Amino acid sequence: MKKSILIIVASLFLLGSCASGGFGPSGAIFTSTKIGIHGTSPNGAKKGEACAKSYLALVALGDASVAAAAQQGGITSVQSIDIEVFSLLVYAEACTVVRGN
Repeated sequence: MKKSILIIVASLFLLGSCASGGFGPSGAIFTSTKIGIHGTSPNGAKKGEACAKSYLALVALGDASVAAAAQQGGITSVQSIDIEVFSLLVYAEACTVVRGN
């Protein structure tokens, strides 16, 4: 019985993703999604991106805020916000992408 529980727990760790983007649907091994959060029409000419990263779900670093993305793109008027999530086993990245003028 104890051996079966140990095998099940070990399988969950091996098959489950150690890192997650934390937003939207996520796959156990691989995730690549784009999710629209806010948008007006038409989109602006400028684009800014800001990302946060996670390693082994133990260390997470970065500023993925709308303000950081707008500053990176030189945007003063945000017209759309998207979230892009990528994860592969022990690495995850969530990026905020803003468009505007």
